[in-house]
Order: sequence, then C-alpha cells, then structure tokens
Amino acid sequence: MTERILEIEIFGQRYKIRVKGEEDEKYIGHLTSLVDQKMHEVAVKSKSADTTKIAVLAALNIADELFLSQKKLDQLNEALGHMETEIESLEVHLFADENTYTDADKSPL
Repeated sequence: MTERILEIEIFGQRYKIRVKGEEDEKYIGHLTSLVDQKMHEVAVKSKSADTTKIAVLAALNIADELFLSQKKLDQLNEALGHMETEIESLEVHLFADENTYTDADKSPL
C-alpha cells in the first residue's frame, strides 16, 4: 500500500495528513467532516472566536459521545450475555425434557 499526503480542511484551517490507500482517504474524510461539523456547532453555541477553545470544546463533545456510545455498547453486551445464559438454561431444560419423554416412550406399559 502506498502512502501519500492528503490535505484536509477543518474549521478553515488546512492540515496535511498521511494516508494509506483509498479506504484510509475516505475514512479521514469522514473524520474531517465530523470534527469540522462539531467545531462549527460549538462556535455557534459558544459565540467564541478563539479557535483553540472551540477545538477543545468540540473534542470534549466528541469524547462525550464516544463514552456514551461505549456505555450503551457495554449495556448491550451485558444484556446479550444474560440472553445467552438464559438460552443455555432453556436448552438444558429442553434437552432434559426430551430425554425424559424419550425414555418414557421406550418403557413398556
């Protein structure tokens, strides 16, 4: 994979980013758009012209979204774990019941 330099723009500032291949370029484009959008949202809400302050506040907003997403993912994984345990328990009972019925069917009357 060849490396190349990609020029991006975030909040009116140009930056050079080293990328590898087409997929990395698309990914960097998505990240660039997200950061730029967050910075514009913060700038409107804070009514500040200080780019550093806007960047830090945008980073805090993105970090908050990341942690909330991670918390939701952890909750979903926990719920999935409970469901898997319940399914395993049901399978044990189901197979135990099948064996009981099978054994009962085999016994002569």
